[in-house]
Amino acid sequence: MIRIGAVNIDISHPLAFAEYLKTTGRARYAAVFNDGFRGDDEVDAFIRKYNLEKRCRTLEELADCVDVVFVHGCNWDKHLAYAKPFIARKKPVFIDKPIVGNIRDCKAIETLAAGAVILGSSSVRYAQEIVNFAGQPESERGKILNVFATAGVDEFNYAVHVVEGIEGIVGTGALSCAFMGHSSIDGKTCETFFVKYANGVTAVYNTFQGAWQPFEFVIMTTKATCQFRVDTAKIYAALLDRICDYMETKKNTLAPVPALTESVKIMLAGRISREQKGRECRLADIPDNDPGYDGHIFERAYAAAAKKIYV
Repeated sequence: MIRIGAVNIDISHPLAFAEYLKTTGRARYAAVFNDGFRGDDEVDAFIRKYNLEKRCRTLEELADCVDVVFVHGCNWDKHLAYAKPFIARKKPVFIDKPIVGNIRDCKAIETLAAGAVILGSSSVRYAQEIVNFAGQPESERGKILNVFATAGVDEFNYAVHVVEGIEGIVGTGALSCAFMGHSSIDGKTCETFFVKYANGVTAVYNTFQGAWQPFEFVIMTTKATCQFRVDTAKIYAALLDRICDYMETKKNTLAPVPALTESVKIMLAGRISREQKGRECRLADIPDNDPGYDGHIFERAYAAAAKKIYV
């Protein structure tokens, strides 16, 4: 059985992942390292509930006792530091979404990926609805012209799901992103962004702040219009099955790191465009000193709002 190490249990994914893995018998959480905001009571409860063998005091200790590590820290600015001890020991690393949050870390993790196995990041990319559409022959479904997609909850941490979903449909090759506008009613805000791809395809994604919204996709092709809502009850299984497949066969069907970072770059370009009143921003023109999305600010807000979920 595949032995998984957890780096932090900030988010709900360790809970959901562990529940699904119990049903498969292919993998389990074996150990945990935690320096996040979850207290000892929640860490101990997670260990007891899923029969983990130990709580490690260092990342290196964790790396030495597991087959693969899952980085579940909610602060994406810490993801690279968490991953490096495992990369140094040639251990595969799954990094939960968002994989990183600024252009410097995008470039750094792209460099690291040349000699490492880095897996990730959004489960929506592997949703069965997206896989089914992408798997249809172009001769049947037509050539993609535009993808429209929606997401809720927040601007980046959750919205990156839908951008990765778009990339799962379209592939890579995004050139630019432009902020189109927003609407705010009753404390809820919806923002709209427009993406251009090198092959002529375009995409529009809506983010929503203040409430959860479903992942809806509308795909217009040269032959038809396809619409679907992602079944979020099945997306964790789709992701975890692929990770287990890799660990068992070494055949990697997850997106490569440059595809994962392109999703982040789209959102970075969109944020810059918003700050420049909708001026189109090319992904290649994102400056190295761009602050990106601040993971430390997000972590503080997330921790302040978080309820105990492991006890």
